[in-house]
Amino acid sequence: MSSIWIQRDFEEIIQQIAQTRPALVLTGARQTGKTSLLKRLFPSHHFVSLDLPTLAEQAEQNPQIFIKNHPPPVIIDEIQYAPKLFRYLKILIDENRSGKGQFILTGSQKFELMKEVTESLAGRVGIIEFDPLSMHELLQYDSSLNVDMLLLKGGFPELYAEQLDPASFYQSYVSSYLERDLRQLLNVGQLRDFERFLRACALRSGQLLNKSDLAKDVGISPSTANQWLSALDAANQVKLLEPWFSNQGKRMVKTPKLYLCDTGLLCFLLNIQTESELHRSPMIGQIWETFVFSQIRMRLNLLGRYRNLFFWRDRAKEVDFLYHQGGQYLLGEVKFTSHPDRSHLNGIKYVESVLGKENILGSYLFSRAEQQFSVEKNIINLPLQAINTLF
Repeated sequence: MSSIWIQRDFEEIIQQIAQTRPALVLTGARQTGKTSLLKRLFPSHHFVSLDLPTLAEQAEQNPQIFIKNHPPPVIIDEIQYAPKLFRYLKILIDENRSGKGQFILTGSQKFELMKEVTESLAGRVGIIEFDPLSMHELLQYDSSLNVDMLLLKGGFPELYAEQLDPASFYQSYVSSYLERDLRQLLNVGQLRDFERFLRACALRSGQLLNKSDLAKDVGISPSTANQWLSALDAANQVKLLEPWFSNQGKRMVKTPKLYLCDTGLLCFLLNIQTESELHRSPMIGQIWETFVFSQIRMRLNLLGRYRNLFFWRDRAKEVDFLYHQGGQYLLGEVKFTSHPDRSHLNGIKYVESVLGKENILGSYLFSRAEQQFSVEKNIINLPLQAINTLF
C-alpha cells in the first residue's frame, strides 16, 4: 500500500454495507484502488488474492480447504477466478446470517462475477461498482491540479500516489490487461487485433456506436466486435450511454453512445501526451465530453442513480445529457470553450420546449469556464468542480 493515501468518496458507503450485509462485492476496473482501500478499511480481515493461480485452483476445486486456510472475516481479491467458491460462500452465509461483513470480495471482470453473484448470493450481498478517482477526490487531494492535467493523466490512483509517467503506466496497463484478462476471457488469438479494436473505440468515444463500422475498421466480424465490446464494457473500460425515448417514437435515435471510462487511457490510445497536443487534437471536443461524462457518471454511481442518465437525440437536435427523476429532467450540454454564450444553447432550448419547461429542474452548460454564471435565463454554466452540488 502506498504511503500516500487519497481519500475515496465510497469509503463510508462501503463500511455501512459491511455493517449490514454478510458479504460485499467491490467490482471495477483493474488498478482503481479496490484492494488498497479494502485493506485500509478492514485491517483486521485476512487477505488472499486469487491472482495467484495455485490459490485460485484451490478455491475453485476445494473451497472447504480454502476457507479453512483463509477463514472469515476475509478479503478475497479477484474472486472471479474461482466461480465455484460462490456456492460454498452461500452455504456459510446461510449458516450464520447474523455475521456482517464476513466476506469482502473484489473482482475486475464484472460479467462473470455478476453471473455468480446473481445465482448464488442474491439477497445476501451488497454490490458496489468502484471507479477511478473523480475530479472531486483528486482536487481534495491536490487543489493545484488543473483540468488539462486531469484529462491527460486520468484517474488511476497509482499515477498520483507514486508520481508515475502516464505513458509508461498506460502502456503497461494495456499490455497486462490484454495478456491476462482478454486471453482468458475471450480466447483472443490476435492480441494486435484487439489492441487495434481498443484504439478504434477510443476514436469513437463520445459518438454514437456503429458496431458494423467499428468491425469494418478493425477487419473483424460484427459478432466478434460485439463480443469484444461486451468484454470491455463488463471490465469497466468502456460505458454505453442509452438514448432517452419519449412519445416522439420514430424520430428519436435509438443507438447508444460509446465512452471510454478514463480520459488518461483515452489520451494514451490517441497518442496525446502533452497539453499542447491535447489542445491541437481534433478529438479535443470528444475528450472533454468523455471527461464530463465520467464525472457525472461517477457522482451518480456513488448515489446509486446512474440508471437515470441518458442523452437526447432526434432528427433536429441533440443534448449530451438528460437526467430523469420522477417525471422531471436535468439537461446538460458540453462545450470545450472558456467563453460560453447563447449560441451554445440551441439544443437545450429545443429539448426544453419539447419536454415542457415546467418539467425542467435545471439546464446546465459544462464548459471550460471556471465560474458559475447564467448564460441565459435559467441556463447555468456549471464548473465541473460543482457537479457534486447538482446531484
